[in-house]
Amino acid sequence: MTKKEQKRYVVGLGEALFDCLPEGSKLGGAPANFAYHANQFGFDAMAISALGNDMLGDQARKEFDEKKLNHIMPTVDYPTGTVLVTLDDEGVPSYDIKADVAWDNIPFTPEIETVARNARAVCFGSLAQRNTVSRNTILKFLAATPKDCLKIFDINLRQNFYTKEIIRDSIDACNILKINDEELVTIGRLFGYPGLDIENKCWLILGKYNLKMLVLTCGVNGSYVFAPKKKSFVETPKVEVADTVGAGDSFTGSFTAAILEGKTIEEAHKRAVKVSAYVCTQKGAMPETKGLKFDE
Repeated sequence: MTKKEQKRYVVGLGEALFDCLPEGSKLGGAPANFAYHANQFGFDAMAISALGNDMLGDQARKEFDEKKLNHIMPTVDYPTGTVLVTLDDEGVPSYDIKADVAWDNIPFTPEIETVARNARAVCFGSLAQRNTVSRNTILKFLAATPKDCLKIFDINLRQNFYTKEIIRDSIDACNILKINDEELVTIGRLFGYPGLDIENKCWLILGKYNLKMLVLTCGVNGSYVFAPKKKSFVETPKVEVADTVGAGDSFTGSFTAAILEGKTIEEAHKRAVKVSAYVCTQKGAMPETKGLKFDE
């Protein structure tokens, strides 16, 4: 048995790309950000995507190695993904996501299947499912995971790169849904329950899809975790924001790590809020957090 087969990985599966920010390009993509933050808490984390045979692809591999993040990123005949990010006065980003790029074309290789069969947790979103190649790889990966694997659908609605079918199938395939307040409004419209308040929408989705948990982030207005017969609310700390790029992914990665450590939902929630607040004070999506105390 190889070393990879013995380990149980916490996986971020989907887009790997460069966020082209006003001050320069930074490596990112929600699944890679998620894996990086789980890795910071000592888990065997793995980022899975695809890269181009180009300078940005080489740079991505180099940076993942420098960040000591395991990655499987086959080289494909498409350019490495880029996103033009513009920030408003509050540091809140908007995105221009380039299409027909490497992460749209992630192949389901035997190496990726081996990781799927040994996954402890996997986080995936809607964006990487805009192309059928990567969508099929994500669905095959989820189908190959063990029964005890946490499957987190961090919905991440971007531009018009989603459909009702992709969202429904993804919620069906996950056991933890992560969503923000704006996305919840969109889901309410798409699925025909726009009139409910946010908490009732969350309880409805939790029960309808038989989820273990639903995580709702509301920016400066705090965040919630809903589980059967349980609700946790934590206020958002006031911090000096550098940018909010990757803040939600750091929340998901650190929350998942805490749940895998056996912490309660409330403990995991408090950690996630503290990590996310810290990431907002730093530039880019992958600041180092190892060694900082978030559980006190």
